[in-house]
Amino acid sequence: MGIFSSIKDAIFGKDEPEATKTMGRAPKATTGFGAAQTKGAPISEVDVEARLDAMDGADKLNWRSSIVDLMKLVGLDPSYENRKQLATELGDNDYSGKAEENMALHSHVMDKLAENGGKVPQSLRS
Repeated sequence: MGIFSSIKDAIFGKDEPEATKTMGRAPKATTGFGAAQTKGAPISEVDVEARLDAMDGADKLNWRSSIVDLMKLVGLDPSYENRKQLATELGDNDYSGKAEENMALHSHVMDKLAENGGKVPQSLRS
């Protein structure tokens, strides 16, 4: 699993394999109108900002603009090596760790989260 997948899983929740999503589970009734929903039902859009804000330590980190703080918040080692690996996963093979590159990497991660079903405010995207 790559660094981006780890970030996405920390925010979106880890996906269960398709075969085990409903295996052995009875549908759960939701409130109102008696609708049924299975526990593993996919979420169409995840509010990335709200999820990150709700994480322990979010108020002490500058995760909205810092890739280092974003990685810390989701429990990943923000070392140069891991940021370089993340940049490479996202198509930047020339990452050197400069401040401008870190800001661009953060925006690129937010863009990719949006592409993968996340609701990400435009202010966090490139």
